[in-house]
Amino acid sequence: MGEHPSPGPAVAACAEAERIEELEPEAEEQLPAAPEDCDPGNTGYISTGKFRSLLESHSSKLDPHKREVLLALADSHADGQICYQDFVNLMSNKRSNSFRQAILQGNRRLSSKALLEEKGLSLSQRLIRHVAYETLPREIDRKWYYDSYTCCPPPWFMITVTLLEVAFFLYNGVSLGQFVLQVTHPRYLKNSLVYHPQLRAQAWRYLTYIFMHAGIEHLGLNVVLQLLVGVPLEMVHGATRIGLVYVAGVVAGSLAVSVADMTAPVVGSSGGVYALVSAHLANIVMNWSGMKCQFKLLRMAVALICMSMEFGRAVWLRFHPSAYPPCPHPSFVAHLGGVAVGITLGVVVLRNYEQRLQDQSLWWIFVAMYTVFVLFAIFWNIFAYTLLDLKLPPPP
Repeated sequence: MGEHPSPGPAVAACAEAERIEELEPEAEEQLPAAPEDCDPGNTGYISTGKFRSLLESHSSKLDPHKREVLLALADSHADGQICYQDFVNLMSNKRSNSFRQAILQGNRRLSSKALLEEKGLSLSQRLIRHVAYETLPREIDRKWYYDSYTCCPPPWFMITVTLLEVAFFLYNGVSLGQFVLQVTHPRYLKNSLVYHPQLRAQAWRYLTYIFMHAGIEHLGLNVVLQLLVGVPLEMVHGATRIGLVYVAGVVAGSLAVSVADMTAPVVGSSGGVYALVSAHLANIVMNWSGMKCQFKLLRMAVALICMSMEFGRAVWLRFHPSAYPPCPHPSFVAHLGGVAVGITLGVVVLRNYEQRLQDQSLWWIFVAMYTVFVLFAIFWNIFAYTLLDLKLPPPP
């Protein structure tokens, strides 16, 4: 259960019902106040029997999906009591980890029809329902997301990053007079955004290389995957979490190149894209029976084929004779760095919808692993190039 609220300010969940309008004004739903003897000791708990009586008395004023979750909350407590804070978290759309555990441990099955079976939905409602089934494995989470999503804020992070990548590509294409295989142009690596091993001390290059792509064939697939996978994930999990996974994949990609492919430059957003796509695919596999997206096996196969084609293109380009020797073409190792982030940090993020990541032990384990790798890569970049006496290509 959640933490006990402090005595005094805490009131019974039944008495708290009169404040529903303040907690959720957009729903325009209000339960009348209940008798004060619901919680005579002011303990912050109400018996499940009294709680169910209140729900049944005022069920017509509640959203049916939220009523189901409230009933599940009541049925999941074997001790016969419901915490005031869990009730407030539910009605204010702020579910705690303890509340999620209470729901999952309950033995009640949702008796009403699934969200997928509902009819008469508007286009925007169907879109939100589609996103819920694309990304969430549990029906109770899908209903929760469907009820609470407001498109405010919109999925701005992935859209902004994509627009910036396209804008930089078009600018470079015009200035270089080349859109296909831009990387073969002799002035391409002179751009201050590209990661180059000779300029690895310029720390911004470990991140800004995502705005440079090898060509339209490189940009096209990354943009498609970013929009088809990244935008729905951001709609569900928010810009902060998805942005964290994306940026972590980008940084891990460039650092991986600086460690494993020390003479090669890096361009493209594949590190971030592969982090998101790998996390999404891994989440589908780990929750295969719960994921209800249509044609999931076929779509997984298509996604893997697209990723494999892009990775194969990158490997081919890396070992293709360079147009400006002795500097090789961009590395493909950033893709692998992104995959590593996706199946670790990314999976933890996607598996904990609306739950506190800091309460998950796996989160801290993977954060520690990522931190160790970053620190190792930093020291490697400072000392290894000199100790190995590596011959690097000249600066662009």
